[in-house]
Amino acid sequence: MKKPEIPQNEEQRLGRLYEYSLLDTFQEDEYDQITKMASKICGTPISLISLIDKERQWFKSNIGLSVPQTSRDFAFCAHAINFPQETFVVPDSRKDERFFDNPFVLNDPNIVFYAGVPLVTEDNLALGTLCVIDSKPKELSKGEQEALEILAKQVVKLFELRKKTKDLERLVNDLKIKNQSLEEFARVAAHDIKSPINNIISLSAIIRKEESGLTLEGQELVQMIGSSAENLSQLIDGILRLSRSSTLLAEERSWIDFPQFIDKLLKMLGANEKRKIILNLEVGKIFTHKIALEQIFINLIANSLKYNTSKNPSLELNARLMGNKLQFMVGDNGPGISQKDQERIFTIFQTTTNQSIDGKPGTGIGLATVKALIEGLGGTIKLESESEKGARFHFNIDIS
Repeated sequence: MKKPEIPQNEEQRLGRLYEYSLLDTFQEDEYDQITKMASKICGTPISLISLIDKERQWFKSNIGLSVPQTSRDFAFCAHAINFPQETFVVPDSRKDERFFDNPFVLNDPNIVFYAGVPLVTEDNLALGTLCVIDSKPKELSKGEQEALEILAKQVVKLFELRKKTKDLERLVNDLKIKNQSLEEFARVAAHDIKSPINNIISLSAIIRKEESGLTLEGQELVQMIGSSAENLSQLIDGILRLSRSSTLLAEERSWIDFPQFIDKLLKMLGANEKRKIILNLEVGKIFTHKIALEQIFINLIANSLKYNTSKNPSLELNARLMGNKLQFMVGDNGPGISQKDQERIFTIFQTTTNQSIDGKPGTGIGLATVKALIEGLGGTIKLESESEKGARFHFNIDIS
């Protein structure tokens, strides 16, 4: 018996084999279907997907053989990987000086015929073989050999698909860990920044309340300091909400009773107080990311409430299903948004010239968050508005 030679690229070959994380994994139907087909096409009782490890051959798929692995020293497949561009065929092992006294020839499974196609990666590294085995002499026809070679290529494609899936899973997991770390950092940093800001807000309020002999100019200065601190606090809260937008999209989708969902949001935001509400909701239950959709509507409805200075304010909400898209509209009869502001309104930190009912400007984060969430849900958003004629936000999300 002649032991198989070790390939010159053995170290690189083993490294690539281990990258695929295939050894000692469970049996899988995709591979078993290929070996069953190979066995039927070639008319052999045994068919294997064999991977050549450092000291063993291990079977990813095993049709007709009772053991999960064997010693590499006795493996026909360990010979085959030395010829990565050829189909390795042994018509009758009993007449072959390399195998005539091999234990697998003399004893169970009594290998007489062997044909193995090397499983070769894109960088020409043979990881193992797709092989067929019989206990009697045999020759493969040209068609049988071609079919076996085609099946071997499909095995390699499964290997590649598995590797890409594993790489993607690792990437997703790494990104998840990094996002969690960044979110925790943002939360801690925001807390540390907001603590002194809150102190400034409190102190300025105390000074204003005590009327401690400040001049009119001094009182205005204290008022300005307090207002600036409040704006900065709101800005930090907005940045935190924006940083969490990707996390919201990672949540599991669930069924939502949409009319009930909108009713709760309107009550929570106090939208029904001294305001005409127009609802055209042509959808019932929808399947989507609830918290993400909630943040979208909270931002849009809250903006309509805060910036509508009309004497008879109204809020309109529309919803309908068009194909695989849910289409929504949130509109009001407020001052509208000028054309120059419309061009930058969804850009972070860009604000309009409008001020809220209490005279405060926006942070320029809310609509940027809305746009990020909608695009994350496979949709788009656009604004329809004219000065003094209200604003209507049209957006859609994918539910396929």
